[in-house]
Amino acid sequence: MEFRDYYEVLGVARDASADDIKRAYRKLARKYHPDVNKAADAEQRMKEVNEANAVLSDPERRAAYDQLGRGFHAGQDFRPPPDWDAGFEFTRGGDAGDFSDFFSTMFGQMGHGRGGHFRTRGEDHHAKVVIDLDDAFHGATREIKLRSPQVDSHGRVGTQERTLQVRIPKGVRNGQQIRLAGQGMPGAGGAQAGDLYLEVHFRPHPRYRVDGRDIHETVPVAPWEAALGATIEVPTPAGPVSVRVPPGSQNGRKLRLKGRGIPASDAGDLYLVLEIVLPPADSDAAREFYERMARELPFNPRQGL
Repeated sequence: MEFRDYYEVLGVARDASADDIKRAYRKLARKYHPDVNKAADAEQRMKEVNEANAVLSDPERRAAYDQLGRGFHAGQDFRPPPDWDAGFEFTRGGDAGDFSDFFSTMFGQMGHGRGGHFRTRGEDHHAKVVIDLDDAFHGATREIKLRSPQVDSHGRVGTQERTLQVRIPKGVRNGQQIRLAGQGMPGAGGAQAGDLYLEVHFRPHPRYRVDGRDIHETVPVAPWEAALGATIEVPTPAGPVSVRVPPGSQNGRKLRLKGRGIPASDAGDLYLVLEIVLPPADSDAAREFYERMARELPFNPRQGL
């Protein structure tokens, strides 16, 4: 996917004010409007202008675009990093419209300011936060840094940061929202402030994979443990447990530990996926052992193919 330089599309500087962007958009909209411009590429250029304006005229989208797009140029290969939008505060509203894949990738899940509507109660804010899986198992209080757009007296957009102490409840699920009452936009005329909704996402873990409330974990076992059966100790998010590997276990076999997933009244399960790991034949004794198995065991793994 190619990076789109919205400032270049509108022909404005990166520190352009809201009025600068509005003037540039109106000028280009008149130039490429299909009722005026009959060129073959006029419709496509108009779409590009509309898309650039949808981002740069919205303080929330513009702040996110400015942060993520630093160092990129138009046409450059672009892949947004995972969880790039974590910590951005935004208001719900709108969708990706008839815009490019670049726009949809960046802003398809984000809202944008509604603007123009007077509301007595303050608007609710939303933000994505990334936590460790361990916090979901035990609960925690974490310091969360959030960024939101700030428009200065000249109409230029920057970001302001605030820090909140947030209680992560034990048993929180991936995608669940934590509501912080009164932490959204202030109300008009001293009225009640809106709320802040934090959407929880788990940081990728090298050992565990989360599926709803269930946890999946790959567990290495030696060939003799799988063939003969064994009791092994396995690390889990809740602490080490002793697990019985049944005799004759094959690679990929799943062992279910009921209720050892993410805790709740309907706690998830922990699935241990066995991975048989062969010792390396890196010594004379090891090679001799493998050669003896090859001679004495009547075993053909490809039988029946």
